[in-house]
Formats: sequence, C-alpha cells, structure tokens
Amino acid sequence: MDTLVTIHSLLRWAIVLTGIWAIIRAIKGVSSNSAYTSADKKAGLFFMISLDIQLLVGIVLYFISPMAMKAFQSMGGEVMRQAPYRYFAVEHAFAAIIAIALVHIGRSKVKKASSDAQRHKLSLIFFLLALVILAARVPWPWTAMGAGRGWF
Repeated sequence: MDTLVTIHSLLRWAIVLTGIWAIIRAIKGVSSNSAYTSADKKAGLFFMISLDIQLLVGIVLYFISPMAMKAFQSMGGEVMRQAPYRYFAVEHAFAAIIAIALVHIGRSKVKKASSDAQRHKLSLIFFLLALVILAARVPWPWTAMGAGRGWF
C-alpha cells in the first residue's frame, strides 16, 4: 500500500503541472485572442489523462486503505463524526470526482465550441475550476490532514 500512496502522491505533481500548463495556454489564448492550436489541445488532454490515471490509483487505494475499511464497517455514521476518516473517505474522493468530471465536460465542450476564442474561454473556466477544487482537497503538508505526509 505504501507504494501506491507514493505513486498517488507523485501523480499530484503531474496534475499540478499539466493543470497549470493547460490554464496558462488558455489564459494566453483568451488574452491574445489567438488560434486554438494542437499545443492547447495537448495541454488539456495531458491534464485529463493525468487526472484519469490518478483516479485509477485512487480507486485502488480507496478499497485497500484502512480508512476506507473503517468507513465501510461503520456504514457512514462514525466516519462522518471523525474528521480524518470523513476527509479521506468522502471529501477528498468526492472533490476529485467532481474535478475530473469538470475536466471531461470542459474538454467535450471545447471540442464542440464554434470559435477559438470560445475554446480558450471554456478551457480556462473548466480547467481552473477543476484545479482549484483539487487544490482545496489535497492533503498538503501544511494542512491538518496532510501533516506528516511530506511533499512527495
């Protein structure tokens, strides 16, 4: 399980980097009213792929982690009263699923958009919103839930 936690932790940096890359491309596109290029498409695609891989690792972790087992055993009641269990069993997972859905919906809308300006704007809105949601629910080392977890 420690190996999977390490992989899950390292993958967050791939998400941060690809998310920032996609957002910067979108900001540049919106501000300069430039064409939506293959580089813009790749930035969004890599952001989505890194999230999808993270989701798969997260699902495996969810079903083998002691915190998830505690959640399943108590059927919700005790878990919701204890912040660490609630955080990992509900809040962290739910936020990740919402963010992943936003990126997938955003990419779908970008593909269907009729203009390059609209593509950049949709990319910016959906990718930025997803990254903000993720950043709010990652157990960073300076947060109560991430204390002692380290940066990598």
